[in-house]
Amino acid sequence: MPITDSTTIDRYYQALVEKDPSFLGTFIVGVKTTSIFCIPTCRARKPLKKNVTFYSTVKEAMDHGFRPCKVCHPTHLAQEAPQEVQQAIQMVKDLPKQKITDQNLREEQISPEALRRWFKKHYGMTFQAYQRMFRINQAYLEVTAGKGTLETAYDNGYDSLSGFGYTYKNLIGSSPKESKANSIILIDRFTTPLGPMFVCATEQGVCLLEFVDRKMLETEFQDLQKRLQARITAGENDHIRQTKRELEEYFSGTQTEFTVRLHTPGTDFQNQVWKGLFSIPFGETASYSQQAERIGNPKAVRAVASANGANRIAIIIPCHRVIGSDGSLTGYGGGLPRKEWLLRHEGALKETGELKLF
Repeated sequence: MPITDSTTIDRYYQALVEKDPSFLGTFIVGVKTTSIFCIPTCRARKPLKKNVTFYSTVKEAMDHGFRPCKVCHPTHLAQEAPQEVQQAIQMVKDLPKQKITDQNLREEQISPEALRRWFKKHYGMTFQAYQRMFRINQAYLEVTAGKGTLETAYDNGYDSLSGFGYTYKNLIGSSPKESKANSIILIDRFTTPLGPMFVCATEQGVCLLEFVDRKMLETEFQDLQKRLQARITAGENDHIRQTKRELEEYFSGTQTEFTVRLHTPGTDFQNQVWKGLFSIPFGETASYSQQAERIGNPKAVRAVASANGANRIAIIIPCHRVIGSDGSLTGYGGGLPRKEWLLRHEGALKETGELKLF
């Protein structure tokens, strides 16, 4: 919903006029006279106060009919981590076994307080909790590879075996001795031209790819953990890195197919429907009834629609290419504006509004 508090509006407008970078990720501004929305630091000429509306997220601005500015690229940059946050994350990845203290951060000209605020808003945890997960992930890999618990604990910077065991079980869900029979789900966050996304992966492949503002995302996380009998914890593996590379190529227009391995726990029917989605070529669309016919069950239109809605891997499993029988875009977990954008990007939706059917 639009922000209506007058004091907040005054503060945001002043930040917009001053191009204050400290407000990045705090608000999105829609310009009524142009139907464009921007981030606080946009270089474009500033509109009059009476002609702007402030929103909390990119999705809200898009839902209210605003289009992204071509000067500041708000869909990509609005939720992008500030430079000091990116630097801190890189420190964790470069030194996964080392505890990074507030003093270490200050020595790198990084504000621990600002870092905590950003992580709390965008990850739902503090920076210290984030790096604890990375350290435990490293320990998990070593323990499951056969390394001794005591050696692993001290090698990963823990002063006591009891402290290591408590943190390990709290984050992984099992003790180090029990880990060989269990698995974990790694999660990472990255930005795209349509806003930030979460990607989750097991050793078998990518099991979730969703926009961070997707409705019922928390329910998806809970269902995924229940199905796989595994905990979600911050980290990355080769599947996550490959996903980010391939999506960058997809959004840049240089890639039309994905090769990253997928891990899709679900019913046999759901997996049949998800597999069928790959038959819709890039740049084309199909209706739910056509999808039902292709899997050999023409009467299962509603069941097919339900299975599409249960898809946890956006874009790669292209449920955005499925439309209503009347040619309407119908629902999409990431929001109809994103679905429309994706179809235009792929060439399935022309400027005239005409859809290219498979």
